[in-house]
Amino acid sequence: MLNQGGRDLGSVARHLKYLDRDGELPIETDEGDPLKGKGASKALLDDWDLELDAKRPPPADHKPRHMGKQPKLVHKMIFSMPSGTPPNKVLAAVKDFAREEFGAKHRYAVVLHTDEPHPDVHMVVKEMGYDGTRLNIRKATLREWRRQFARHLREHGVAANATERAARGVIRPQKQDGIYRAGCRRDSTHCRQRLPLWHAK
Repeated sequence: MLNQGGRDLGSVARHLKYLDRDGELPIETDEGDPLKGKGASKALLDDWDLELDAKRPPPADHKPRHMGKQPKLVHKMIFSMPSGTPPNKVLAAVKDFAREEFGAKHRYAVVLHTDEPHPDVHMVVKEMGYDGTRLNIRKATLREWRRQFARHLREHGVAANATERAARGVIRPQKQDGIYRAGCRRDSTHCRQRLPLWHAK
């Protein structure tokens, strides 16, 4: 279970427009001011100076297996809980987690989705930190984040345990836009095959 990321401005812009449903949903940022409406995702791109990050040369430790690929500009994650969990509590737990983990280190933004039975909170974290270091996410990092997310959920009164499959307190990859649209049409083979993992209880 790994997070995904955007490596160019176009893909990041499309992802943000998908998250805020092209201006219909508020984007809550690390600065505490929600952005909403047409152009909100573009404003976020400009505020984060991602165009400058895209022009930076790859870091010296850019591994050979990534040759030909640009370093990520952002990391994309989803925090999900089973159906029936109060969405506002999931959002509050994610915001607490993000503030504790990334505050004063990396820019981030979150969007709550409630168009499926289980509440999802999508997070985008800027790869480049304030001090010029890049966010390095390993499997052990994700395991620790699951534990921290579960702790924040419990602090908001939601019973949650962090497990390897993240039965409660799921941090899972972002669905590709095509997969999402197919899921809305209920004709997604991909979703049917992965349903037990994505909706583990």
